[in-house]
Amino acid sequence: MSDEPVDGRDAEGPEEPREDAPSESPAESELDGPAADPDAERPDLETDGEGVVGDRHDPTPTYPDADEEIGGIETPPDDEEMPLADHIEEMVLRLAVVLLFGAGGTAIGLLWASDAIQYVWFNVFPYAEGEVPPPHLYNPLELWLTRIKISSLLGIMVALPAFVYECYLFMRPGLYPHERKYYLAAVPTSVVLGALGMLFSYVLVLPILFRYFTYYAEGSADVAYALGDTFNLIITLTGFLAIVFQIPLFIMLAIMMGVTTRRWLAQKRLYFWAAFAGLSFMFTLDPTGMAPILVAVTMILLFEGTLLVLKWVGTE
Repeated sequence: MSDEPVDGRDAEGPEEPREDAPSESPAESELDGPAADPDAERPDLETDGEGVVGDRHDPTPTYPDADEEIGGIETPPDDEEMPLADHIEEMVLRLAVVLLFGAGGTAIGLLWASDAIQYVWFNVFPYAEGEVPPPHLYNPLELWLTRIKISSLLGIMVALPAFVYECYLFMRPGLYPHERKYYLAAVPTSVVLGALGMLFSYVLVLPILFRYFTYYAEGSADVAYALGDTFNLIITLTGFLAIVFQIPLFIMLAIMMGVTTRRWLAQKRLYFWAAFAGLSFMFTLDPTGMAPILVAVTMILLFEGTLLVLKWVGTE
């Protein structure tokens, strides 16, 4: 046999690796193994049977910071969570402060109570000077009780701004800065409106009412006006109208603070009229019905007048 190779391949040396063949590095060979599960590293997710709804539920409640925005609305700077018992305690204490102011005003009014009784008595009756019927006393304490009652008008005048201010302090943590300005401006406004209500009662409502009473009883009997009962009516009307004249203030505050709108109040006006009539007959003690009607008409006029002014200035 010949020692020559059968073909040229046997004569050639060992085959050199091709340049275009991919070389396998040791690092890659170490990573070779079973295919990794793509879901193995995912955190456990909650599902509702149809799809992923979120991560694991954290039962710990989270509250926004005071300066965070919730739904695009910035929370008041001093707003904070308080237990209901603390709110009730604070409200009771602030009402006690209002009552303290009212009692102080009443005590000061006692110094001039007798002069006030005489002045009011001789000016509300539709009689010429010298023809005014004298007051009659039907129990020993009637004069002193009447002095206290007429002094309470000054107490109401003092307590009204105190009430508005204490309401402001109670709601201050939940108010925005511009709302606080509105409320503080309402304190002197409340005093002015209360004084206007008392003046309106003394100048217009009481003369009309007593003229009606006199005409109603004239020719039937000789009327003996009791001091206590007469001043009960006078004080009730005067004090109630001092509160009634706060209606424009309450409407303006509610609209400025975004609680309601002029358009909504105008649409619901009949409900407000019915509420005004009910309050008038509830708090005005007059069996003839004349006093409640006068008070209800006054409340409706104040309500409608405020809405008219707001419409005139372009408030919606």
